[in-house]
Amino acid sequence: MASPRDTIEKQHLEALSDFRFRLRSFLRFSEDAARAEGITVLQYQLMLHTQAFPGREWATVSEIAERLQAQPHGVVALVSRCEEAGLVKRKPSTTDRRQVEIHLLAAGRRKLERLALLHKSQVADLAEVVALASAGGGGA
Repeated sequence: MASPRDTIEKQHLEALSDFRFRLRSFLRFSEDAARAEGITVLQYQLMLHTQAFPGREWATVSEIAERLQAQPHGVVALVSRCEEAGLVKRKPSTTDRRQVEIHLLAAGRRKLERLALLHKSQVADLAEVVALASAGGGGA
């Protein structure tokens, strides 16, 4: 016969499995949506992260690298591909000459806005799952 501790562990595993499934489903949705816009999911994320900081419309390569959990040299290559696609442009920083700011271009902004709208309900659904998992003692 299972003890209450075993039941809690089983419920935790069920919640964890459900969360991981829904998270992966969200990521797959995001990958497919980006591909339908003619870009990669990393290009979408780069554009999104240029808008992640309050009070400004740009981000540095190091900030984007942190958000992507990537190496700065890899982000530089990603920025180059996004520039070639007409999505972003680099600007030298006016406050720190060692930094380069990554700004969205009009085409990038249009793609980002379309994708963000598509993601809105998906994010809400995922947030609901996270809230339920947290309330029930589940975890990632």
